Amino acid sequence: MPIPITRLTLPNGLVLHLKEIHDAPLVSHWVWYRVGSRNEVPGRTGISHWVEHMQFKGTPDFPAGILDKAISRTGGMWNAFTYLDWTTYFETMPADTIDLGLRLEADRMTASIYDPDEVEHERTVVISEREGDENEPLFRLGEAVQSASFDRHPYRSEVIGSQADLHHITRDELYQHYRTYYQPGNAVVAVAGDFDTEAMIMRLRELYEKVPGEFTERLSLPPEPPLESERRVIVEGPGETTFLQLAFRSPAASDPDFFAMTVLDSLLTGPTSLNMFGGGGVSNRTSRLYRTLVEGELAVSVHGGLPATIDPFTYDITITVRPDKTADQVLAAVEKEIYLLQNTPVAEAEVARAIKQARALFAYGSENITNQGFWLGYAEMFASYAWFENYLQQLEAVTPADVQRVAQTRFTPNSRVTGIYLPTGNEEESHS
Repeated sequence: MPIPITRLTLPNGLVLHLKEIHDAPLVSHWVWYRVGSRNEVPGRTGISHWVEHMQFKGTPDFPAGILDKAISRTGGMWNAFTYLDWTTYFETMPADTIDLGLRLEADRMTASIYDPDEVEHERTVVISEREGDENEPLFRLGEAVQSASFDRHPYRSEVIGSQADLHHITRDELYQHYRTYYQPGNAVVAVAGDFDTEAMIMRLRELYEKVPGEFTERLSLPPEPPLESERRVIVEGPGETTFLQLAFRSPAASDPDFFAMTVLDSLLTGPTSLNMFGGGGVSNRTSRLYRTLVEGELAVSVHGGLPATIDPFTYDITITVRPDKTADQVLAAVEKEIYLLQNTPVAEAEVARAIKQARALFAYGSENITNQGFWLGYAEMFASYAWFENYLQQLEAVTPADVQRVAQTRFTPNSRVTGIYLPTGNEEESHS
């Protein structure tokens, strides 16, 4: 029987989601902010990720450096992530020590310092991170494909931002971004684990009700026009391996087609894990492209990617080409498989297996206390918690006809971005 969720909105707009679970003496506490690269403009790309870094640089009550030791002493863990639509911070700690995490997050929502010297230090860190990414062929290729997939939507930029912007963003711009988005009306606090719900609500009220805030409407962006012809990007760089990446415009998570696309992803390349903490245990060896490309000795590996996003993003197929094959040979084989999907009815048994695998991956990513805390807030960032609660039901409702229809409408050659990474054979010196 599902564990009930307690939902509450404070007068300042802060949303609380609580899930009392007494399976283990642990609590996972998350604070989600509706801000990511989707909220950025040219000249300030990467600012949300940089702000995430600055949030670890201390407040008057919690100076930088002491928190790692304090949380480590409890046996707990903490981290943060920035993505297209959101930024999140979490602590998973023994239940009797979680108040440290609660106080920390409430404090840094309002009191982070943004010391100019720390800003410049983190500028160096983030630029170094960016340079490290640039040493990776798949980052170079993925960035080029992502940029070519959109003409004006902020999704066209990598979350880490461009080199030029990272060199020029100022301390005041960072601080203004923090003050604009890090406020109760733009946040969800999610807590799962071993606690008493009434006591937790009382404690969260004590910490947050005095913080000024107001409900923030989700940023509304004009829709990106559909692609009208295939776009092809060629990236050359160091290494010995050729990569092929295909990107098709994917439905927003709130679109009913997202679930048919999820089944199609499972069938074609193996299911995508939506949860950063649970993706193991499900093989993609039964997927059509694995059998065609890997077992057919055209590719070393093949993977699909279907993120859950507010606006339509991209469904990516990323392939590592065998050394004795070419990207065009692999592309021809992929196109043949897509043509078969579009023009031959999919067997009920194959769709059932794809749904079963997607369900299994979803279950792996929904089990432990940290994962349950994650889902309490994550689904709110692009839809609502009901999206998570109804996920399996929506998945089970997908039919072979739905899968074929989505393949026909989403996988048109004119709507595709084709990216090829061609290795030069020269290894560049690392920037790290």
